[in-house]
Amino acid sequence: MAAAYVVSRMLGLLREVLIARQFGTSSNYDAYVAAFKIPDLLFLVVMSGAFGSAFIPVFGGFLGRGDRERAWRLANAVLSYTVAMLIGGGLLVFLFASPLIRYVVAPGLAPPQQELATNLTRLLLFSPLLLGIGAAGKGMLEAQDAFTISALAPILYNIGIIFGALFLAPHIGVYGLALGVIGGAFAHGGTQMVALVRRGLRIRPSFSRQVDGLMQVARLMGPRLIGQAAFQVNFIVMTNFASRLGDSRVSAINYAYQLFMLPHGILALSISTVIFPTMARQFELGLTREMRRTLASSLSPLLFLTIPASIGLFMFRISIVQVLFQFGSFSSQSTALVAEALEYFAIGLLSFAVVEAVTRAFYAMHDTRTPVIASIITIIANIVLSWFLAPRMGHGGLALSISITTTLEMIILLVVLVRRTGNFEARLYRQIGKMLIAGAALVLACRLLATPLARATDPVHGHTLIMYPAFAFTLGAAASTYLAAAYYLRIPAMQQITSRMRSKLLRR
Repeated sequence: MAAAYVVSRMLGLLREVLIARQFGTSSNYDAYVAAFKIPDLLFLVVMSGAFGSAFIPVFGGFLGRGDRERAWRLANAVLSYTVAMLIGGGLLVFLFASPLIRYVVAPGLAPPQQELATNLTRLLLFSPLLLGIGAAGKGMLEAQDAFTISALAPILYNIGIIFGALFLAPHIGVYGLALGVIGGAFAHGGTQMVALVRRGLRIRPSFSRQVDGLMQVARLMGPRLIGQAAFQVNFIVMTNFASRLGDSRVSAINYAYQLFMLPHGILALSISTVIFPTMARQFELGLTREMRRTLASSLSPLLFLTIPASIGLFMFRISIVQVLFQFGSFSSQSTALVAEALEYFAIGLLSFAVVEAVTRAFYAMHDTRTPVIASIITIIANIVLSWFLAPRMGHGGLALSISITTTLEMIILLVVLVRRTGNFEARLYRQIGKMLIAGAALVLACRLLATPLARATDPVHGHTLIMYPAFAFTLGAAASTYLAAAYYLRIPAMQQITSRMRSKLLRR
């Protein structure tokens, strides 16, 4: 699962590199980024809300009891209703795309870019439907502990966008990227639906309200829709404020966020996706203590890997952007803008990871209300903080606002979870303390390495072959510092790694 996420994120990174070469932080790319916001909102609210927290526990419960007929009947009903909602929502967005861009998403864009964003929004409305079908397939497959196809589907999605960036964008600009998105979304959804048909799904549209489990899914889905909307509204707020700060700010925040999501997707999303069905089954069987242990056992390696990732993004932010993006249309000014946003996103990486895992625990307990309340508090705080920080810190303040408010969300969720299920074992807290000590050693190493690395990777001196080995060597040295500290501190996650390496060497 993690390997597939790594490949997907690597392709996602390649996608961003190719886009950066073609468009940099141009005003047209600002329009493209803004155009994604409403289609993304539509997808996340309808499909991710239904087939994430709401559908998997109920569908998985039927499968766990061996009642496959009722499980597939429920799947057809939920799929029918959500696709209908997507089509209806898409038609409304198509009609009101212009005022949505002009007054809600990006009021600061120049009129030509607002018109471009409006056209792209209408074109990109195909993607929520296709990705929504993929999300449905993902939910059904993962409820059956079939993770491989659902992990491979995002790879196809990224390949579609890469094709658009390489072969279409040079001829038709950002419209080529949009067509690549639609092609990738088609592959994403089609692959998973084919896998489901092979597993027994017979697609029969049904709008009956008498389907067993449908009302339970609806009750779970309601709060989840609000929660997903709140999550995406945070980024619409960020785009709104960024568009008022001048050209390139929307693009810069988007590039920084994509870099930030690389470790988050590899670590937090992969681990959280795998543990969710297990926690859902444990809760169904009344095994609350075991469910808490499952969460704790996932938090330990998640934090062990996320802490150095956060430090690395923060300390080496300039070199990361230089090595990956600074060529073609991507200038040194673009690097400075992206690095500034990445600096503040990196602060929140740990909070994002914990929220991802802990939220799944609430969903496993059929509690979608608590994450929704936390999300609403977060979005209100983000609006206030963005309004306060944007005039003072520019687009970096918008990234900082997201990090601060996500940390607030993490605290709220952890406090409620501990009160409901009991405290984590003291062993987890001791491990976290040791990880922070190892992280402090990493910070010291990075302080020594960051400045000379930034000079070595600066393209002003020419794109020489030495910059890439220098970058790899420095990251390796920093990682070795962290791992050595973890080894001497006897952090369990590190001990597991070394014991597995020894066993493999002994076998050879």
